[in-house]
Amino acid sequence: MTYKIAFIGAGSFEFTRELVRDILTFPRLRGVTFSLMDIDEERLEFSRRAVEKLVSAFDTPARVEATLNRQEALEGADVVLTTILVGDTSVWRHDIEIPKKYSIDTCVGDTRGPSGIFRFLRTLPPMLEIARDMERLCPNATMLNYTNPMAMLVGALNRLSSIRVTGLCHSVQGTAQMLARWIGAPVEEIDYVCAGINHQAWFLDFRWNGVDVYPLIRKTVLENQDIYNEEIVRNEMFLHLGYYPTESSGHNSEYNWWFRKRPDVIERIQKGTGWNPGEYAYVLKEYQQREHTWKDEIKADLERPLTEEGLQRGEEYAAYIINALAGGEPYRFNGNVPNTQLVTNLPQGACVEVPVVVDKAGIHPIHVGELPPPVAMLTYLNSSIEELAIEGAIEGDPIKVFQAIAHDPLTAAVLTLDEIRDMVNELFAVHAPYLPYFKKHRVDLTDIGRYRRRWPKVDHRALWE
Repeated sequence: MTYKIAFIGAGSFEFTRELVRDILTFPRLRGVTFSLMDIDEERLEFSRRAVEKLVSAFDTPARVEATLNRQEALEGADVVLTTILVGDTSVWRHDIEIPKKYSIDTCVGDTRGPSGIFRFLRTLPPMLEIARDMERLCPNATMLNYTNPMAMLVGALNRLSSIRVTGLCHSVQGTAQMLARWIGAPVEEIDYVCAGINHQAWFLDFRWNGVDVYPLIRKTVLENQDIYNEEIVRNEMFLHLGYYPTESSGHNSEYNWWFRKRPDVIERIQKGTGWNPGEYAYVLKEYQQREHTWKDEIKADLERPLTEEGLQRGEEYAAYIINALAGGEPYRFNGNVPNTQLVTNLPQGACVEVPVVVDKAGIHPIHVGELPPPVAMLTYLNSSIEELAIEGAIEGDPIKVFQAIAHDPLTAAVLTLDEIRDMVNELFAVHAPYLPYFKKHRVDLTDIGRYRRRWPKVDHRALWE
């Protein structure tokens, strides 16, 4: 079949290779065109070689294109995958290190809080450029976004662009597999309902062959010290709030008031045994370490022969979604979509993560209803903060960005308002070259005092035309 899949940010080597492998396992997709695009010519070449190696191994008629020209990659595309990162570690290290100067200890910093919000502010302009190109060159295509911060980027694109977009994350299926492993259940016998916002969704129901196994999970966490230690933060949240959250303990420790406000608590959670228990600057350090080794690692990888196991389909959502959009079997997953009464006690219009069914006709979100009160309060707050940050970005208003960060649970647990203002001004100063769309790069009390009591309604799209 004639079907074009564009990878924007194809230099993400492992992700691109594994997703192409998964796509080629679907008979319907074996003749697609892969159009790989990246701004880094060397990374793009590595990915091209890996994809061509897979196409040869599967012995398919799939075509591979590689280009530094985004418009060329997007023209006529049916699906667009985005995995971009704005700036290297010399840029986004400030997202982690400046808050640390103010005693905000960050583990990952790609989703919310001061680190996640400034990553969003830098990433929105190129994401919107991609969307604008799609409106012209492939208006009927679907964007599958993997770039973080997921909820803010997808939420902003939903306001500013007419393209179809959903955001995809590994955390829901990854957590479901982990919980199934803990109780000895085959994952194919597990069914669940999970909803909330990206990196803070909750398993509202978790069943094994139709039986509620939350009591068994609770018993396992309480009685098995190794399992408790694997995800200390998430297990504490589950034991005290009653519902299991998505994303790793390190991520989750940033999104609330409870874990990163005192050195003794941070030290305790870092003793977790999961892949990301909560070490300061965990992901930044990983990137910095790989800056000197990634080329050798990829070259060695490309030299290794592909094994039968290496050609087996993985669990990534995107390949199943693309197969369904191309007319294959409908597929259910958790996606990031606008809240159109899907979760009734989260802000309407905000980006929520809910069950979604996809078929040839498109993406169909499923109504969930209310989140339970013990988890709704924290989720509503974080969603509202994201909404205010989006408003600030669209209007180029640093005051709204400051006020969003001022309500961030971890930030508010550690700093006073004037300290938060100083930190935000320092972040604006260092990132000013990436934020030309802001009217000012500073917040002062005189500006804040000029607000009207009722903010005017804003035509968001008109501001970014």
